Amino acid sequence: MSQHELNKWDEAHLRQAVLAAGVALWSWNVDSDSLTMDEQGYQLWGIEPHDGLRFEDLSERIHPADRDRVREAFNATRAIVGPYETDFRILVDSDVRWVSSRGQGSDADIAKRTMYGVFLNVTVRKQAEEGNELLAGEMSHRVKNLLAVAAALASITSRSTANVEDMSRELTQRLQALGRAHDLVRPLPGSEGKAALLGDLLTVLLAPYDDLGAFTGRIRVSVPRMGVGEAAATTLSLIIHELATNSLKYGALSVDTGTLDVSCAPNDDQIVIVWTERGGPPVVKPKTPPGYGTQLVKRTMQRQLGGSIEYAWTPLGLIASLTINAEHLIV
Repeated sequence: MSQHELNKWDEAHLRQAVLAAGVALWSWNVDSDSLTMDEQGYQLWGIEPHDGLRFEDLSERIHPADRDRVREAFNATRAIVGPYETDFRILVDSDVRWVSSRGQGSDADIAKRTMYGVFLNVTVRKQAEEGNELLAGEMSHRVKNLLAVAAALASITSRSTANVEDMSRELTQRLQALGRAHDLVRPLPGSEGKAALLGDLLTVLLAPYDDLGAFTGRIRVSVPRMGVGEAAATTLSLIIHELATNSLKYGALSVDTGTLDVSCAPNDDQIVIVWTERGGPPVVKPKTPPGYGTQLVKRTMQRQLGGSIEYAWTPLGLIASLTINAEHLIV
């Protein structure tokens, strides 16, 4: 853009451009610590326009976890050479907003001891980044689980076969069965597919683990005939897959003689699925904080199925009780 074209941009045009971009303007007097903002700035921070605004006034609305970092960052901006950008959270009533503060460091373009910059509302971008991080963490956790399951399948198969050919054949069959069950675990885009019967869903998910012991039929599923909606089927598949993985690594399914019973006690408002392991190694309540998988299961039960999961580490084995809101099961 030439200087001649730039001169055509008067204050009104610049103001329209700033409003369209959602940019909030601010100025900061480095001696008096006084701040001024435009109308969009006050709206972003949820503050009524007034004179005498100071950085400390804004600090009260910065998220406690970010407050000290932001104070240090603002004080350090005068020593930074070139442009800077600081992202932080603010609290506006019950909302949490992400703000990006941008300006020039090293007192660049300072006028009458006053520095200038902008605030941007980057909440949507930060929420998208957090969602991507959660998805990446979940996918990493699932891949690690699948690798652990595959290793356990190989170990169990090697103990139950007499030669390499038999081991190769049985391991391939078991991995294929695991793959079929895993198809039910992956998220379904756009509500594809149809709802399943609860008993069929549980049977298919647990089929790869049923013949990994001294006898077949060591996994028993006994539930009433009831339908499961598409969203609930995907969510419940994730949870059952997590429980089965942990059992194969640490619980009853990790030994040849271990058994698993899955039963259900429905009523008008709630569905209670009871996961009962027997014959495995001794189990005790973990003393360490819950791992990612346990946290994922609890969060999923609460948010997606409107229920909860409780664990009981008995001398005979683990008992997990999954309480599901009946209305959520058919969604």
